[in-house]
Amino acid sequence: MKFDLRNNKDFLAGLLFILIGGLAVVIARDYPMGSAMRMGPGYFPTILGSILCLFGVYVMVRGIVSGERVKGEWGWKPLALIALSIVLFGFLIDRLGMIPALVAMFFVSAFAGREFRFKEVLLLAVLMSAFAAGVFVYGLKLPYPLFGSF
Repeated sequence: MKFDLRNNKDFLAGLLFILIGGLAVVIARDYPMGSAMRMGPGYFPTILGSILCLFGVYVMVRGIVSGERVKGEWGWKPLALIALSIVLFGFLIDRLGMIPALVAMFFVSAFAGREFRFKEVLLLAVLMSAFAAGVFVYGLKLPYPLFGSF
């Protein structure tokens, strides 16, 4: 019985979980750990990273046992558009403000899907921008400008 682990979706997902969890544990080593009663800044990332590593091992073993292959090909266009939308948001938030940056992010990321409906994306952008403004600017009092100086 031959295993092709490069095309096993659970094996690859488990490997990704282990890498991210391990990175969190490695980064948290430089911070004081504390204890469960008096948690230091390194406690939460260490515990959460360790749990993620354990979950990754479980998913990897499940993938080896099932042997299920990845179906389909990589969607490079959606991957590129989602990454571009995040970078665009970070670039625009300082220059145009939070609301235009969110609207641009929603529209660019919506192009990554199979169906693009302008009215739905516009409604989603308006509702989520209003929610984000309410939570972050008015609720948490974060100093994000809603609209930049044009």
